[in-house]
Amino acid sequence: MTTRPAPTPAPDNHPPCRLALEDGTVYAGRGFGAHGERFGEVVFNTAITGYQEVLTDPSYRGQIVAMTAPEIGNVGVNRQDEESSRAWLSAFVVRELSPVVSSWRAQGGLSEWLAQQGVVGISGIDTRALTRRLRSAGMMKAVVSTADPAEVSDAQLVERARQSPGLDGRDLVREVTCEKPYTWEQGSWRHPEDPAPPPRSGRRHHVVAYDFGVKRNILCSLVDAGCRVTVVPATTTAKETLALAPDGVFLSNGPGDPAAVGYAARATAELVERGLPLFGICLGHQILGLALGGTTYKLKFGHHGANQPVMDLATGKVSITAQNHGYAVDVDSLRGRATLSHRNLNDGTVEGIALEGRPVFSVQYHPEAAPGPHDARYLFDRFVALMDGAAEGKRAP
Repeated sequence: MTTRPAPTPAPDNHPPCRLALEDGTVYAGRGFGAHGERFGEVVFNTAITGYQEVLTDPSYRGQIVAMTAPEIGNVGVNRQDEESSRAWLSAFVVRELSPVVSSWRAQGGLSEWLAQQGVVGISGIDTRALTRRLRSAGMMKAVVSTADPAEVSDAQLVERARQSPGLDGRDLVREVTCEKPYTWEQGSWRHPEDPAPPPRSGRRHHVVAYDFGVKRNILCSLVDAGCRVTVVPATTTAKETLALAPDGVFLSNGPGDPAAVGYAARATAELVERGLPLFGICLGHQILGLALGGTTYKLKFGHHGANQPVMDLATGKVSITAQNHGYAVDVDSLRGRATLSHRNLNDGTVEGIALEGRPVFSVQYHPEAAPGPHDARYLFDRFVALMDGAAEGKRAP
């Protein structure tokens, strides 16, 4: 077991805190946010901006997130950047917590906000060393604790991490999905001085969006594309969805092991058979793969950040994308069932699939990009075009 001291002094008002990994490594730092002990699989996120969007992304349920950017917290927090109603991750790891909040949009500080959310943070550790360890050994179960070292030893923390549940086989979608259907009408945030976007021409398609842990900016992007959006719980059956008379169905992002969400795959398979236009992202992409008879597997350390290069194989266009996932679809398992449409240029993993002759496609990354580049926003328009085509087909004699 290796204990790594905090590399730099931290403010005295921040209590001692430790991050213990299941491989026996313990990082000593200073706590911020809430006090206590939180368990999860630790992953690293390479985004430079958008930490509040990361904190409120339901896809991080059951995980401890380490940011590779060296300083976090300098722009504070605000209500507009929240991707859901609360923070979902187990704990937050940073190299340096900014002592200053400097943004005209800030409505509070990060540490105080995390305390309200019940999230334990640890600062002052070598996040570069942690990231290198995760890249070599893979994602690991871990614990972040503000317990007094005199009362709880490093060895005890490591053992607690080893005994904690991982993500494999866990249905975390039920913990983050909405309780009942609701409509969403809000578009993307704009600067107060920006002109309002021109009204979109054409039909306003009705989209039923499955909430597996949906981010608000995804729903905003669907509204921006001209859609009427009804959000439904993850356990909604195909029959219940069809009763809402949708023009298209959207499968959202979400946490946990996709193979544990069998009810969603079954509903998706029925909807695909009915010929409805369907668009999935992230977990929704994996669920579509399972619905088509494919399989998924766990990545070594996942893709978490805003700088993943992806090629659209139909056009050769490369987009820099925002991603947050620890599982992937096995391309060989879909042979003869779907076409590979997008590929990750870093590791060659599947980033998108499509069905020949059917208005169905999905991508592994986040085209709403909050945070991240907007290279892939065109996919929402592609979804609308599929619904346009389906509507024209219904009107044709």
